[in-house]
Amino acid sequence: MTRYHGRIGFGESTEALPGVFADVIIEQFYYGEVIRTSRQLRSGDSVNPDLLSGNSISIVGNLYALEHFFSIRYVEWAGELWTVVDVEVQRPRLILRLGEVYNGPTAATPVTP
Repeated sequence: MTRYHGRIGFGESTEALPGVFADVIIEQFYYGEVIRTSRQLRSGDSVNPDLLSGNSISIVGNLYALEHFFSIRYVEWAGELWTVVDVEVQRPRLILRLGEVYNGPTAATPVTP
């Protein structure tokens, strides 16, 4: 298995204005293993097909990750940010399944290990 180390972004919903909520991204650095590597091309309504990652990454979760696994938004892997489409809890590990390239908000200042 390939080793993994990188940033994982958690989205915490905060009230920006009265009645208006926005995600504030908090990044943390994790270690783990890539337990599945695959890719798909999906043809859609766009000119170019969409690239989907079918990768699964297993990380050892700290207390924060285990309590906030539902708010994981993205994983940094292979020089790109990927959307996390599924999280499976196998204490003390979290299995993260990746989808397409992440295009949402990111943390203001990246975390370094």
